[in-house]
Amino acid sequence: MSKMTPKEMAKQIGEGLLSFPVTPFNADYSFNETQYRSNMDWLCGYDVAGLFAAGGTGEFFSLTPAEVEKVVGVAVNETRGRVPVLAGAGYGTAIAKEMAAAAERAGADGILLLPPYLMHSEQDGLAAHIEAVCGATKLGVIVYNRDNAIVNEHTLAKLCDKCPNLVGYKDGIGDIELMTRVYSRMGDRLTYVGGLPTAETFALPYLEMGVTTYSSAVFNFVPEFAVKFYAAVRKRDRDAVHAGLRDFILPLIAIRNRKKGYAVSIIKAGMKVIGRDSGPVRPPLNDLDAGEMVELTGLVERLKPTSK
Repeated sequence: MSKMTPKEMAKQIGEGLLSFPVTPFNADYSFNETQYRSNMDWLCGYDVAGLFAAGGTGEFFSLTPAEVEKVVGVAVNETRGRVPVLAGAGYGTAIAKEMAAAAERAGADGILLLPPYLMHSEQDGLAAHIEAVCGATKLGVIVYNRDNAIVNEHTLAKLCDKCPNLVGYKDGIGDIELMTRVYSRMGDRLTYVGGLPTAETFALPYLEMGVTTYSSAVFNFVPEFAVKFYAAVRKRDRDAVHAGLRDFILPLIAIRNRKKGYAVSIIKAGMKVIGRDSGPVRPPLNDLDAGEMVELTGLVERLKPTSK
């Protein structure tokens, strides 16, 4: 059981960089617990405000509910309170409620509520879904505004009145007008998380709108770069930010954009590049090809400091 209240969790994650560790698989796609423990222990050695177990980069969409609970439990056990662990929950309302309760049993510190499966819904339907999940757990809940689960500022305001443990809003669509309306309406009632793919590209403009943190997928395999980049964002050091974008993030995006699903695949590939091979991505995703692996290796190598 978490020792953090929802408000304490929200405050802590809003003060630093966040990341979504990959879920390692063996060659037969089974969960590789040994590698996962090693990765989590390693990542805890860096300045990170929260780790999201079984999130999007952790291939939540390919895990069974039982596997999600297992992954979250291992993450909690391995981090040993060094950083907050938040767990993914999603699919239909009944399953999402069960997953939120399971995450609480596993000792998670919070819930990231991913979009429900398949259906596009009206605002009142989405509100009922979110309220039901919040009611299924005492943990703090962050709602992920993305794809078929886009709630507006009016819906969020009503939900915040009804659900004290709804403490975070993660934006995954990049609608600046909506983000502005949400922040103007809700202010510091919520913690705001940048959640667009390769969130570093949006970090500076989103900071100006009150989004103090974001989820960095690249933290998985280049944590030193990710931490320095985040520090530059918070300092509003535009020269350093744009250098990081030019030299690493934008070339990485160029590879990522070649195939659907590469936003996850390229992070798993990065783990292999640095010697922390976390196995393949599960179908229906595809791994990078040999040529793309060479390109990615070159990008990572260029981040290493040169000796004088």
